[in-house]
Amino acid sequence: MTNLYHLLAVSLILISSFAPTIQNHFATTPPLPVLPLPSYSQLKWQQREIIFFHHFGVNTFTDSEWGTGKENPKIFNPKGLNTAQWIDVAVQTGVSLSILTAKHHDGFCLWPSKYTDHSVVGSPWENGNGDVVQEFTNAAKSRGVDIGLYLSPWDRHDRRYGDSLAYNEYYMAQLQELLNKYGSVNEIWFDGAKGSNAPNMSYLFNDWFQMVAELQGTINIFSDAGPGVRWVGNENGFAGTTCWSTINRTSLSIGNGSIVNYLNTGDPRGTDWLPAECDVSVRPGWFWHKSESPKKLSDLLEIYYNSVGRNCVLLLNVPPNTTGLISANDIQRLKEFKSAIDTIFSKNLAESCSLTASSIRGGKNSGFGPEAMLDKDHLWTYWAPKDNGNEEHWIEITATNGELRFNVVRIQEAIGLGQRIKKHEIYVDGKRIAKGTTVGYKKLHRLENGVIKGRSVRIRVLGSRGIPLISSFGLHFDPFWHPIGR
Repeated sequence: MTNLYHLLAVSLILISSFAPTIQNHFATTPPLPVLPLPSYSQLKWQQREIIFFHHFGVNTFTDSEWGTGKENPKIFNPKGLNTAQWIDVAVQTGVSLSILTAKHHDGFCLWPSKYTDHSVVGSPWENGNGDVVQEFTNAAKSRGVDIGLYLSPWDRHDRRYGDSLAYNEYYMAQLQELLNKYGSVNEIWFDGAKGSNAPNMSYLFNDWFQMVAELQGTINIFSDAGPGVRWVGNENGFAGTTCWSTINRTSLSIGNGSIVNYLNTGDPRGTDWLPAECDVSVRPGWFWHKSESPKKLSDLLEIYYNSVGRNCVLLLNVPPNTTGLISANDIQRLKEFKSAIDTIFSKNLAESCSLTASSIRGGKNSGFGPEAMLDKDHLWTYWAPKDNGNEEHWIEITATNGELRFNVVRIQEAIGLGQRIKKHEIYVDGKRIAKGTTVGYKKLHRLENGVIKGRSVRIRVLGSRGIPLISSFGLHFDPFWHPIGR
């Protein structure tokens, strides 16, 4: 027995002496997620950053925004229609998803629906044998661009509108047509817009959503209440300075104007992942009008900073003209917009700097150090600090040669593990230059004081749901930004 006890004692000593080596042999595990989390489809949508909308129909030919429903289909005659040109514009702008108004409020259908003759069937275009939706989807798929479709719930033409049962049956029949006939659809767009004198009408939204999900398993459904993507609450392209991807769907209803502020900011206590989409047109109107011109480049960049730069996706409407083409001046402005974004963000000054952090989860070689913020993976590699209770978390970027000169700070969270940061501040050489609340997929600080010069930049996280996880960080120079008074 004595020998046995001796053997056990020696074994315990050996095990304890090797314990640190055994423990360090295994990689540090990632932190637990903070719920709710995005789906695969939502993550893919978020990374697109900019997507296109194409408002096209009888309104294009009547010079109006909201049709009456009494338009003669014969007015629709885009003699030079070329949807491949639309998609080429998307590709040149770096856009990977375009949404088409298959039916707007006037009820005119851009495809030959079996359930109405108020469609391209009654048009002289292609002698009534045309299908804009088919041409659009064919052009997009041949160039690797995904598609979305908008089917207006409000229909000013169809006599069944106002009869809830009959109209919902009609509407769902058209949904089936669109989602069965044209292949994969990545986003379906619903809204609650209708005139104040429209007949009372109950939309069976939940039935619609269930049908859509059944017919297209990976689709994102857009509406005021999601369930895939939510409206941002305005048509200016601006999200709130605080913008959570989380919200409570039980507090939302479609077409309810009283919830726009809630839609704009989201909810840190929200139980649903429902990120916001910012819809705005490249022109003053949604449909093409000869009297209008595209917005200035400075306006488009302002929209970009306040949508993509506030944790949203920018849905930019680019309306085809009466010929059936995107107008040359719109194309020129979109090229300028794409070039400006590339110019601003192609160079990251932080890449040539040294990085330090308040702490690192698992230690220096764990893979969670601040250097993870400078790789090309903006979702799944990230700086993670130790979970030290209420201790402040920070990262610091220091120039190794000379000083830094920048006017844009970019911060991105690892949103695949949840949105976390509630409050943060930015310091240069010890002086605070900016502060903010949420970060999410992307937060862009375009500095109000103009160009900043300094050697060190520190990001302090002052409030977070769990430990903050920063996946990407950048210091950029925007030559197009000229603050008023400077």
